[in-house]
Amino acid sequence: MSDPTPTTGALPPGDTEPPADAVTPGDLAAANRRQVLYWRLLGRLFDPDEQPTLESASVAVVDDLGLPAALLDPTVSVDTVVQRFPALADELRGLLAPDPAAAPDNSDGGHRPGDAEVRRAALVSKLLLNVFGTGSGPVSAGQLARWQADAGWFAQALGTTAEELRRQGGGGLGAALTGLEGDLVRRMHLREVLADPKLAAQLTPSMSLIEQLLRDKSNLSGVALANAKSLIRRYVDEVAEVLRTQVEQTTVGAIDRSVPPKRVFRNLDLDRTIWQNLTNWSPEDERLYVDRLYYRQTARKTTPSRLIVVVDQSGSMVDSMVNCTILASIFAGLPRVDVHLIAYDTRALDLTPWVHDPFEVLLRTKLGGGNDGPVAMAMARPKIVEPRNTVMVWISDFYEFDRSQPLFDGIEAVHRSGVRFIPVGSVSSSGQQSVNPWFRQRLKDLGTPVLSGHIRKLVFELKSFLT
Repeated sequence: MSDPTPTTGALPPGDTEPPADAVTPGDLAAANRRQVLYWRLLGRLFDPDEQPTLESASVAVVDDLGLPAALLDPTVSVDTVVQRFPALADELRGLLAPDPAAAPDNSDGGHRPGDAEVRRAALVSKLLLNVFGTGSGPVSAGQLARWQADAGWFAQALGTTAEELRRQGGGGLGAALTGLEGDLVRRMHLREVLADPKLAAQLTPSMSLIEQLLRDKSNLSGVALANAKSLIRRYVDEVAEVLRTQVEQTTVGAIDRSVPPKRVFRNLDLDRTIWQNLTNWSPEDERLYVDRLYYRQTARKTTPSRLIVVVDQSGSMVDSMVNCTILASIFAGLPRVDVHLIAYDTRALDLTPWVHDPFEVLLRTKLGGGNDGPVAMAMARPKIVEPRNTVMVWISDFYEFDRSQPLFDGIEAVHRSGVRFIPVGSVSSSGQQSVNPWFRQRLKDLGTPVLSGHIRKLVFELKSFLT
């Protein structure tokens, strides 16, 4: 009688163990459970309605892994899950960070999921669903705050922070998070939230929220306006602290050797004092007698400089408007730097009287409208007194409708006069921004290429000129 045909998982005759590439029932079960979780994730991302079969199967998988059912509920924040189950915090941090030593997850059997991979799929699904499954209905202040916290956990899973992701910009995850946050803010009943102090206190200042507040401030009054101003002030102070640190990190001018050093203890040059007095060493007394002290020179050469900042306040430049307004106020606080600030759309507004207070500047701006650069240039050029000692920073996407040539002619004249002209397409925390190609090429040919990217680039350019 011949041997029966081996069933799946049975050993072939003569073998004592399965071949290395054999697929075991455990492999298949783990792969199926992971697929259930990911199919359920995709279904909920594209359609918030539950699919009963996938939901019940996912509940069974999570329960079998000993994980809380709250992982499957997108209305439960990651913070809540971690508070109830603290051990999950360490699993979430770095969960999505690249691991060069990890085996490739191939479908050809090179790496098969076990229970650990199924568990990972459950945690990943929680993060992705909470961050990217935002739906389309109205959003409350509490929901926005929960989403911002969940986005923070998602960033930690990637091994970074939400702010750092936004700074990376481009078309990646940073841009996606910024876009999602902006959409959530737009879906809020913001006026009603601001009118309720308890709800307003739940709001976390962000660029998207500040943009909405600046656009709607003329429609606010009473408690709502007071809460809006408080949020703007908080955001301004937070950004100002970061930018002030960046400005202070570089030196402020070369040492002025013509100014005698101040003879105070903190300026004492101990090494030089010892070296210069070595001839006074007494072997008998074993003492060094000092007859002259040497001090470090700390006075720096400073030339009075004029900084003229011109900011496009049209709707596409909100991020730059906020950042540059704050940056201008910081430079205005430096000794011997005379700062002037102009904002424009189809009209130009001289905000110099309030340049030391970015909060007041932002309250006086009106976002939106078109671009009329020549109007702003007409206001800026009379402020140039000593061209060689003046820097003009022009922040815009340079889309000027039919007035591109007149604006470029004005820029060229300013540059030829000796003014240090710095055109800026973006000084945001989110990365690159579209700039009119016509202007980009001509400014490059002029020797003043458009600066784009993180605001640190502009800080460096200004410090190198002003100090």
